[in-house]
Amino acid sequence: MIHRRKFLQMSSSAFTALAAAPVHAQTTPAVRKSNPDKPFATHFIALQLSDADPKKQRLVLSVASNLIKEYGPDNIAVEVVAFGPGIVLLTDTSEFRALVDSLVTQGIRFDVCGNTLDTIERETGSRPKINPNAVEVQVGVGQLLSLSETGYTIVRP
Repeated sequence: MIHRRKFLQMSSSAFTALAAAPVHAQTTPAVRKSNPDKPFATHFIALQLSDADPKKQRLVLSVASNLIKEYGPDNIAVEVVAFGPGIVLLTDTSEFRALVDSLVTQGIRFDVCGNTLDTIERETGSRPKINPNAVEVQVGVGQLLSLSETGYTIVRP
């Protein structure tokens, strides 16, 4: 009986010690943030544009420009992903064409959704002419997902 009591006391003490020990949360491996065009970048931002409103387009361009000014073109990777009505920003005749071209020279990438272009072509019979500096991706939202999975922060100004 004494051995049993002593065993219970020791077990209780051991349990108490384990319960009081700090619990270390399991961590998943860090997402690898990289962009081959920006090997020294430490910040990664994707700006979503799905609206044809010129105020929103100007806001996206302003945010992109401000990020380059704040962090420097080598320290931040900025990618603007336009889909749906937002592709108006990247048409060849956009009122913001000169600003888009200027931001491209500063290292900002502009993606245009190929699915949106295909839909417009099916509905109107012609494909919109896109700024040659824009990069066509098959699925705009899929591009945002891929960027998110590689460590980009998605922002919808």
